[in-house]
Amino acid sequence: MIHHLRGQLIEKNPTYVVIDCNGVGYFLHISLHTFALLRNASESISIYTHLQVKEDSQTLFGFMEKSERELFRLLISVSGIGASIARTMLSSLDPKQIMNAIASGDVGTVQSIKGIGAKTSQRVILDLKDKVLKVFGEGDVFVSQSNTNKEEALSALETLGFARKSAEKVVDRIMKDSTEDPTVETIIKLALKNL
Repeated sequence: MIHHLRGQLIEKNPTYVVIDCNGVGYFLHISLHTFALLRNASESISIYTHLQVKEDSQTLFGFMEKSERELFRLLISVSGIGASIARTMLSSLDPKQIMNAIASGDVGTVQSIKGIGAKTSQRVILDLKDKVLKVFGEGDVFVSQSNTNKEEALSALETLGFARKSAEKVVDRIMKDSTEDPTVETIIKLALKNL
C-alpha cells in the first residue's frame, strides 16, 4: 500500500494531479476539496494516497488532508458507493459538511449530492454514523490532530495486546485531562501507566 507521496507537482487539474517523485510521475485522482488546497505547479508537495486495485486497473487517489482520506475510505466501505461516487461526494461538499450530515442523520444533505438517491443516502448514514463519530469525534473536532493521535495510540495499544475497550476508556480520560493535544507517544506512555 502506498501511504503518501512527496515530490514535485508537475500537473494540476481539478480532477487529477501528476507528481514527480525522483523521476517517476504518479497520476492521482483528486477531489475538488484537495484541488483547492494545492499550491501552484512545480512546487514540492506531500499528498496522502489510497490505492484501489481491481482486476483490470490500479487507481491512485490523492488527498491533501489525512482526514479526507479516512472519510473517503469510510464512504467506499458502504455498499453502492464506489470510488468515483465517493470522490464526487468530496467534490460536492466539504468533508466536514459530509461528516456533520452523517453524524446528525441529515439525509437531505447527503441526498443533495449528484448520483446519491434516497436509499443510498440512508444507507450511508446508517452504515457510517457510529464510525464517523468514533473516528472523528463530535462537533468541530473533524480536523483536529488529537483524533488522529488518539486512533494511532489506540492501534498501538491494541498491537501491544490491550483490549480496545479498556484502552479506549483510559485514552479518553487522558485526552479529557490534557490542556493541549498530546502526542501519540505521550498518550501511549500515560495509558501504559494506567492500564
